[in-house]
Amino acid sequence: MEPTKKTFGTAPVFFTAISTILGAILFLRFGMAVGVLGFLGVGLIILTGHLVTIPTALAISELATNEKVEGGGEYFIISRSFGLNIGATIGIALYFSQAISIAFYIIAFTEAFSPLFDFLKEQYHFILPRQAISIPSMLILAFIMLKKGASMGVRTLYLIVAILFTAILLFFLGKTDYQLAGDYQTFSIRNMDKFFLVLAIIFPAFTGMTAGVGLSGDLKNPARSIPIGTIAATLTGMIVYFFIAWKLNISASPDDLVSDQLIMARIAKYGNIVIPLGLAASTLSSALGSIMVAPRTLQALAGDRSFPGHGLNKFLSRGKGETREPFNATLITSILALAFVAVGSIDSVAMVITMFFMVTYGALCLISFLYHFGADPSYRPSFRSRWYISLVGFVMALTLMFEINMLYAFTALVLIVVVYLFLHHYHKDRRGFEAIFQAAFYQINRNLQVFLQQRNRTSRSRRWRPSVVCISKDSFKRDHAFRLLTWISYRYGFGTYIHLLEGYFSTQTREQAEQQHKLLVKKSDTENSNVYIDTLISPSYTSAVAQVIQLPGVSGMENNTILFEFDKEDPVNLKQIIDNYSLARAARYDVLVLGSATSPFHFGKDIHIWITPYDQENANLMILLGYIISGHPDWSHSSLKLFATSSSDEAEETRSRLLEKIAQGRLPISSKNVQVVERSEETSFKNLVNMHSTEAGLVMCGFVSSRLKHDKEALFTGFDDVGNILFVNAHEEKSLS
Repeated sequence: MEPTKKTFGTAPVFFTAISTILGAILFLRFGMAVGVLGFLGVGLIILTGHLVTIPTALAISELATNEKVEGGGEYFIISRSFGLNIGATIGIALYFSQAISIAFYIIAFTEAFSPLFDFLKEQYHFILPRQAISIPSMLILAFIMLKKGASMGVRTLYLIVAILFTAILLFFLGKTDYQLAGDYQTFSIRNMDKFFLVLAIIFPAFTGMTAGVGLSGDLKNPARSIPIGTIAATLTGMIVYFFIAWKLNISASPDDLVSDQLIMARIAKYGNIVIPLGLAASTLSSALGSIMVAPRTLQALAGDRSFPGHGLNKFLSRGKGETREPFNATLITSILALAFVAVGSIDSVAMVITMFFMVTYGALCLISFLYHFGADPSYRPSFRSRWYISLVGFVMALTLMFEINMLYAFTALVLIVVVYLFLHHYHKDRRGFEAIFQAAFYQINRNLQVFLQQRNRTSRSRRWRPSVVCISKDSFKRDHAFRLLTWISYRYGFGTYIHLLEGYFSTQTREQAEQQHKLLVKKSDTENSNVYIDTLISPSYTSAVAQVIQLPGVSGMENNTILFEFDKEDPVNLKQIIDNYSLARAARYDVLVLGSATSPFHFGKDIHIWITPYDQENANLMILLGYIISGHPDWSHSSLKLFATSSSDEAEETRSRLLEKIAQGRLPISSKNVQVVERSEETSFKNLVNMHSTEAGLVMCGFVSSRLKHDKEALFTGFDDVGNILFVNAHEEKSLS
């Protein structure tokens, strides 16, 4: 693709923005606003509206000086900050706002011909439809843009803006009998109960300050032209609106201001001529600005393959000539605008347009705020706003959306969510919400971890929750340990899964570890797991365990549990687990050893917890783990069952103690699921488990250090008739209360 020839400087940015700001609302509705609220009331509306527009102007100026801005204006900036999926979502909404705005301005343009419509009606009793003016005007405008392109549009824009400012100047030079009589209140304010109603009508007058940004692909120096042009237009528009409100207030009575939508014609010098001309100029300039910008947004969206279908994207992104004039995009935009012009009235659509503009402005302010908050070292704009200004802009944009019209606000947001979900499904490989929030999350996580570390005065035995770290060499052979961590970290606990790559650190092993890490992260994402994934290169299993138990917990709290895993059919790594048990105990870790069966977990079956007289410290930990695991949706159709071994004369006492534990811990374990199994010298513990837990989905048993030293590997083997079994060793007794 050949590079686009850049031809525009700062002036087109300023004039495109100011011509859109000083639009139809200025001539048709501003008098009504002053008549209803008074000068101070409208002044408050101007200030309120600019609490959104000024932060947005500053934010977009900042973003435009941080990186090279290409074609697409606001869409390009948002998509390169939020990611292409979110950028395209907001970009599509922005495009439709810009495209339908063309129709809105053309329809408003026909109001400049009100004297003609009135003349025909009074003299010939002929009602000329508005479309007789609006449709030819739209066709002429489209022809100019398709034939001559933006360069002709900019030259025409200069002429139109000159007419616009001439009309405004003659408005200020005009005098009325009301003004000469001095019968007015300079600092009047009234009907504040109608403030937000008037704001809903007037707010579109302040939008459009980012219209010039849409010319970004045609600017010689966007980093200079966008900040200067945008900020100058925003401030100029605000000042002009203040003075116009003041002039209207002193020039006509409140009743006349409300009843006559072209009251400015009665105030201005040569008003019957210049105000209709000014209205025509303002609406035509706004339409011209929009028809220059909207196709460029559409062209940029198609250039990023935002739409389904290669052919459609290729057609819309195609440019014409050295400047890559968006001919095809202009054609489609003109047809869309013409359809709305033919309808003749788009008041309801105009409200949605306002909502989409507000979403865009809020997004720009949010990007600026998040960049400040995230403290990304790559964010080095030559022009800087302030984080609190951007935050105010975001909050005000969101607030005003719902204050103006809650229904349309919800409609706009729902449509945006639907478009995002479609794009996310269509482009699964593209970045989503995490793109811009990543740096902010880093800062939040860092600050939270420091906060928790500095204030962590709570002992391990109270308010316990599992923070489990698992180390495994067999991640791609079986996933039982990973699944167990997924259940533990679903709601109540935290899990860190570390895949071990035995060997010495080198370029080759590092690249291998990175590839394996990507595969595991993809698996975790597919299964919607909350487990944190990492890889570790270490020359031996023992050195790896020593490193892992010293790792800080990703949750902000220290890791307190380690999970080992072995294959029940081929328990070759049991010796390694036993040899490193002392390391885990030295770190004061609870130890879990998972014996993985060849068969998968049976979720529809119950979780069996076996408690022996040796499990004084282990019992509560096993019960808590059982409760946490059963909280995962995978186990929603399963129950917890407690089995306690006891002599016949202690059976009732043992059962009572278990029921008391359950009651104290407020655990959802039915008394019928508590069973005491009598032990005897003829029947071993393993036989009891094999006999009663054959159909269990998961079996949990405790073990103690003294038995481990004596039995070694044999402690974990011999449970051949049950499936997956988890052995639990608590460093200290946990509280159930």
